[in-house]
Amino acid sequence: MSDTTTEPLGLWDGVLARGAAREATSDRAWLQAMLDVEAALARAEARAGLFAPAIADEIARACRAENFDIAAIGHAAAATGNPVPALVRALTARVAGAAGGEIHRGATSQDIVDTAAMLIARRALGPLISDLDGAARAAARLAARHRQTLMAGRTLLQQALPITFGLKAAGWLASLDGAASRLDELEHAQLAVQLGGAAGTLASLGTAGPAVVGFLGEELGLAVPLLPWHTARERIVELGAALGLAAGSIGKAARDVTLLAQTEVGEAHEGDRDGAGADEPAGGAPATRRGGSSTLPHKNNPVAAISAVACAARAPALVGTLMTAMVQEHERAAGAWHAEWRPLHDLLVTVGSAASWLRDSLERLTVDEGRMRANLSATHGLLLSERVTAALAPHVGRLVAHDLVADACAEAVARTRTLADVLAARPAITAWLSPLEINVLLDPSDYLGSTQLFIDRALRVHAARLGGAGHGESTGGAS
Repeated sequence: MSDTTTEPLGLWDGVLARGAAREATSDRAWLQAMLDVEAALARAEARAGLFAPAIADEIARACRAENFDIAAIGHAAAATGNPVPALVRALTARVAGAAGGEIHRGATSQDIVDTAAMLIARRALGPLISDLDGAARAAARLAARHRQTLMAGRTLLQQALPITFGLKAAGWLASLDGAASRLDELEHAQLAVQLGGAAGTLASLGTAGPAVVGFLGEELGLAVPLLPWHTARERIVELGAALGLAAGSIGKAARDVTLLAQTEVGEAHEGDRDGAGADEPAGGAPATRRGGSSTLPHKNNPVAAISAVACAARAPALVGTLMTAMVQEHERAAGAWHAEWRPLHDLLVTVGSAASWLRDSLERLTVDEGRMRANLSATHGLLLSERVTAALAPHVGRLVAHDLVADACAEAVARTRTLADVLAARPAITAWLSPLEINVLLDPSDYLGSTQLFIDRALRVHAARLGGAGHGESTGGAS
């Protein structure tokens, strides 16, 4: 059973907890997940012949979150170190007769919390991956549409060589597809039930233990582990690491958008869908203009990209906490297991929020091709200096060619002249390259290397990931 109750937004949730992952990880969702585990455990034990199926059905009927007081269970958790004992008592009180005595049979608190965590992860990963795929589809459309759109490639924040915006978007696309694929694989193969009893032996279930674990996995649709993993926390860290990698991919694309939207760059900006802000109430004007400032009326901030960067930036420290918590004592941890709860929850929320924001940003993104071309021309040919050096090198040697062109570039900057004019006035260069050849060498559209091949590769992998459905744009170009 999944939780569908909408909890009120907190003060920061509109920015830092956007998207469906927030609801999938709410306190009510966690409570329902733990109850789902208790119900599935009863069904698994009935299948193993430990008691009648009617008893399991009676237990399962009581496992509904609305039947329980979350605050009371949370308060009682302070006495036992986790909420499961209080939940089991409350659940037992709701089940009449012999069925009440079969609740939680053979399990320990950690079995319920860990398996519930796997259910929460699966339920949160669904919308999270969907938003990653949505952002990837938007990036694919941008890559296909702008495969020929020239712009300056930048290294160390300085203009370096000409690229196309399609190549930049293809880079986002490949990274997002990789992140989604890793999470897909993990969701289907690494989320496993936990059932080991007090010390990982399942002694209280006798010889039925392994069968109960197998049936529990079937009931919940989770993998069956080799053995209980109470203090072997690799799968938690693998989940955290995959979420951290996704956050990095999201944050990189979002950071690029914020840089492209700078006033002095102005090569892209976030538009409003259908000409209206995302927060516009039905039938009225938005209370706050999308991208507006509390002080500066002229501002049009890339809010979605900024928020995606903010959410993604929270992930590394959370992953680090999960890694630190891997070192656990003997068969059950004294504190390290408890330390995982909040970071795992927060990772799902913050990466889910980041994915939702990036999807919003890329689906809104408007590209200013004219501004890209103008910025590309701002250095009057300097971006093609490498190509001129390569053309001179066979005649004078690479180092001499480099120094000749570097000196010409310095003069072009100092005297505000085009590089073509400076090169054409230097006999040491025109002895080998004519003015016509120089002009050809300084054409940015003819120095793009394997750009089209790389774009096609990213688009093909993306189409394959989505089952060949494509991305809604013709890829065109060379392959």
